[in-house]
Amino acid sequence: MFHDATPCDPPAEDRLILLGTKGGPRPSLLRSNPANLILSKGSAYLVDCGYGTTRQLLLAGVQPHELDAIFITHHHSDHTLELGPLLYQAWVGGLRRPIDVFGPPPLATLINGFFASLWFEIATRMEDEGRSNPQHLVRIHEIDAPSVALETAKIRVTVGPVHHPPLRHAFAYRFDTQHRSLVLSGDTAICPELVALARKADVLVHEVMRVESLPRLIAGLPNAPALHAHLLASHTTTEQVGAVAARAEVGTLVLNHFVPGDDPAITEEMWLAAPRRVFEGTVIAGRDLLAV
Repeated sequence: MFHDATPCDPPAEDRLILLGTKGGPRPSLLRSNPANLILSKGSAYLVDCGYGTTRQLLLAGVQPHELDAIFITHHHSDHTLELGPLLYQAWVGGLRRPIDVFGPPPLATLINGFFASLWFEIATRMEDEGRSNPQHLVRIHEIDAPSVALETAKIRVTVGPVHHPPLRHAFAYRFDTQHRSLVLSGDTAICPELVALARKADVLVHEVMRVESLPRLIAGLPNAPALHAHLLASHTTTEQVGAVAARAEVGTLVLNHFVPGDDPAITEEMWLAAPRRVFEGTVIAGRDLLAV
């Protein structure tokens, strides 16, 4: 079912593949927008679905219709812009059993609105090609509080709140498999709820922002003052992320959702230096299609 992803060098049991590692809605040639893939025991789980996710999924060796579940951390467009199109591609690619989609409200409104916008095309293919209704192949689960979203004999997915103002609902996800525990922070400022969710995890994949590079990121934008304030209030800095990993006592910290994620002047060592000063475990600077 799944093929080895290039240039990934995945571990033997479960694979976490960073499909897209750039924070923010603007597209870039350096990094794709946020998306993460977990492969475990023949099942495939996607966390977030930013612009370019379908192509990155294919590069990782997985077809859209092979996904078992999709988890959305929050409803900023860099995390959801390709959710509807990906579900459509799963449908036209031969999806035969439902995909479960988890995320905060208004998840159902967004998915149903996408299908409504494309209904002429969908209805035409249903009549002309004998296809089923794609909405019958999507099971929507809206989450508005900490919970266990999914639990099987192979995996347990726990939802925890994070702090990403001004959004009321923003979540991190913890995946406990038979072999590893993996936590994906979503977008968040430093918060105790995430530390609790990530306690003793094998891998924490955490967003990161380099404050020193923000002036260049927002230079010339008409909304620069408001955007700068939002970034400082809503994200975790290179100085803070190592402390989060240390407090949670995780094994490995993987930096992800880089802000800025399209500045070639920022070297890998610039991202790693501050976290390594306060976290004694392994710290990895994520890149697109890296498996950990």
